[in-house]
Amino acid sequence: MTGLLHDARVSRGQFLRMMGGLAVAATATACSTRPETTATTGDGATTELKFIGVADQKTPMDELVGAYQKARPAVRITASYAPTDQVQTSLRTQLGAGNAPDLHVVYPGNGSAMSMTQIAEAGLLADLSAQPWAATVPAGFRPAFQLDGKTYIYSAGSSVIGAVYNKKAFDKAGIDAPPTTWNEFLAACDKLKKAGVVPIALGAQTPWVTQLITYALVPSTVYAKDPTFDDKQLAGQATFAGSGWQDAMEMYLELQKRGYFNDNPNGTTFEQQTSMVAGGKAGMAVQVSAVLPDFRKAASSPDDLSMFPVPGADDAGSVWIPAGVVVGLGAAAKGKNVEEAKAFIDFLGKQENINAWAKAISAIPLTQDDSSTIDPAVESFLPFTKDRAVPFMDQRWPNAEVQPVHFAVVQELLAGESTIDEALKKMDEAYRK
Repeated sequence: MTGLLHDARVSRGQFLRMMGGLAVAATATACSTRPETTATTGDGATTELKFIGVADQKTPMDELVGAYQKARPAVRITASYAPTDQVQTSLRTQLGAGNAPDLHVVYPGNGSAMSMTQIAEAGLLADLSAQPWAATVPAGFRPAFQLDGKTYIYSAGSSVIGAVYNKKAFDKAGIDAPPTTWNEFLAACDKLKKAGVVPIALGAQTPWVTQLITYALVPSTVYAKDPTFDDKQLAGQATFAGSGWQDAMEMYLELQKRGYFNDNPNGTTFEQQTSMVAGGKAGMAVQVSAVLPDFRKAASSPDDLSMFPVPGADDAGSVWIPAGVVVGLGAAAKGKNVEEAKAFIDFLGKQENINAWAKAISAIPLTQDDSSTIDPAVESFLPFTKDRAVPFMDQRWPNAEVQPVHFAVVQELLAGESTIDEALKKMDEAYRK
């Protein structure tokens, strides 16, 4: 699906202006769960809603489903969770076949099989535009939530990609403060390695993890130099090949060549990556802040873990970061209980519930009031959000083909089965489909 209008996705300039406002405001796996509440009406009837999501949605959903069912005892919500790569395939197939759950995970913007634009264009998402919270979505974020002016996804806020690190491991290696330049980052990795600590845990067996180091570096190697890169790429005036993507890929492989990753990244899962950092076997992992709670749960003390921006440039002033709308949910347009599903999303859109969801995944709340909080681990990213932050790269890709190709070529590069030139050529070919 090519040739989408620019107003169908967020521009980098819009995002920077919007994130500046958020920064100011801020400063003033598969498993299932069935809540214990028995949902019945006076005549014993029950409305049962099914939700399929991804693992980092479980904590906020557990909390808010419980609260909703106290308010609506005649509704029972059964939630199940699957790895990201599975929902991109099996859930998308269910949607197309007309047997999707009432509520399900939706990714903001465009660029994956389960993204808002892809699903809404197929007529598979219910319109949420009439809900009060939809009118409060910041202008810069609207293209991540809307298609043709209609809102199809609920999301509680924005998250960042950076290095989740173990403070005790850094202390052991004699690292006094998080690095702020690429050379300092390499030096920190070297100190960790000499101290007998794996510098960077990489769980590349889990496909979506493969993209995160690239995403952490590309803001500095691409957008700091040309904030209009996406617009040029959409217009056919720029490509992955021959751009700062080449630099980011080279830096990615430099980390591997220096021995800064764990053995066999392609045979290591996200869960193993989490355990390595939480237990101090590894110093850090490049991850999205939404999974920081998972790392903390695995640690002996949550205070052992924090985050810092990955510095993708030799000059600290040229370091940019990735920050984007967090994964959300929508209601299946062809579901059996569309109105009840929409009522639950309306409940999620209340400010106290936006705050609760954002707090559970260490996100910056979509909208904020006096009770909104920012996770201390994310505060180091806030200075960048004024004018040195860009959305996650896939949110402006024109189709759902590029992301899985990116996953695959990173695994091939790590395995020594491809070259960077070949990898970027494959991504360009997928982009043009």
